[in-house]
Amino acid sequence: MAEKQLRPIAVVEDSDEDFEALSRAFDRLAVSIPLQRFTTADEFLQHLRARGNMSDERPSLILLDLNLPGTDGKDALLEIKTDEDLRVIPVTVVTSSANTTDVETCYRYGANGYMSKGGGFPVFQKAVGTMLDFWFKAAVLP
Repeated sequence: MAEKQLRPIAVVEDSDEDFEALSRAFDRLAVSIPLQRFTTADEFLQHLRARGNMSDERPSLILLDLNLPGTDGKDALLEIKTDEDLRVIPVTVVTSSANTTDVETCYRYGANGYMSKGGGFPVFQKAVGTMLDFWFKAAVLP
């Protein structure tokens, strides 16, 4: 994938193994967009608030796990999507949960996508590629 220079993708993921799988998928897909990792939603929300209205400081996309220590992913999603300045940042939930209640709640809270970590690495890599194609080729990012 040949991308224009984009702001980093924020990855809110507490699992080192899951972050490594995501990084490996990016490498194998030859994605050059930098990843900026946060291990808690609290750390990430503090980072977003510190940037305030500076749109050039926002991530181009947020990949958000649901099961996080402290503030969970659903609450973080709700906070992002109810903030007038932050709601324009696309958020894809990337989680091992296939619970239909979680999926429905995330979309109700404003998620722009929901992606499963399951199915093994080849399936995950393909899903990551599809998601990136959508957000960085088909969709117009803020």
